[in-house]
Amino acid sequence: MSNDTALFLGQFLRSPATVGALAPSSRWLASAVCAPIPERGEPIVVELGPGTGSFTVEIQQRLGGRGHHLAVELNEAMATVLSERFPTVDVVNDDASRLCELLGERGLRRADVVVSGLPWAAFPQGLQHELLSAVTDAMSPGAAFTTFSYIHAVPLSSARRFRALLGERFEEVVQGRTVWRNTPPAFVFHARRPR
Repeated sequence: MSNDTALFLGQFLRSPATVGALAPSSRWLASAVCAPIPERGEPIVVELGPGTGSFTVEIQQRLGGRGHHLAVELNEAMATVLSERFPTVDVVNDDASRLCELLGERGLRRADVVVSGLPWAAFPQGLQHELLSAVTDAMSPGAAFTTFSYIHAVPLSSARRFRALLGERFEEVVQGRTVWRNTPPAFVFHARRPR
């Protein structure tokens, strides 16, 4: 078992509703989730729930030193690992519901891309609304939001509720193909233009 998997498993057992995964995401899922990051310019990219950095690696490769990468991790142990592993990433151990304040504290305008590793299907309705409101409030008008769902969660009422909420909060929501090379398999939601 890798160190990252052991950390994930340990944190999941302590707090399954906030960690939401037994192991880090695969590089194939990371590639699919991070697709909206622009190839040019100085984008502000926000990463929610980065865990030990599966998406962080991909975001950093795509940015290539451009823009600003803010990673918001609620779990203190994972935030510590992430900040040590990625010293050039602006890692903050805080709640994603404070996203507007966190951007403002850094003198940053609204986010151009929000990449989420949060376990949306594990959240109750009130928390889904609160966090997605924080996300849309922090996004520029043409910004992209991307997240994923495990295929085994599709029948859950909380997952269906989150999918409907995406449709309410964004003008465009596209579901990507299933990433079978992830454990467990997952698919990606790409959403644009917050309402």
